[in-house]
Amino acid sequence: MDEVEFMRGRVYGADHDSPGPCAGRVYAQLVGGPLDGLLLDVTDLTDQERGRGVSLATEIGHYGAGGRSAYAPRPGDPRRFDWRGDVP
Repeated sequence: MDEVEFMRGRVYGADHDSPGPCAGRVYAQLVGGPLDGLLLDVTDLTDQERGRGVSLATEIGHYGAGGRSAYAPRPGDPRRFDWRGDVP
């Protein structure tokens, strides 16, 4: 199994011992960029916060350790957040 396959279906920021989605939570799929295929728990985000998108810490983006990847909800499909680029 390669790294991409290993990451699919896992939740961004979840505990390594329990990396999958939990019942009763709402998730968006991250599409593109270094976090492609991960799920993002958006349960506690307001509609306004979801609309602004998110900036997620990742060491595997363009800027390495300390960098972030920006994702925003896909127009017409808020269950998918598309990659917008990496930021330092």
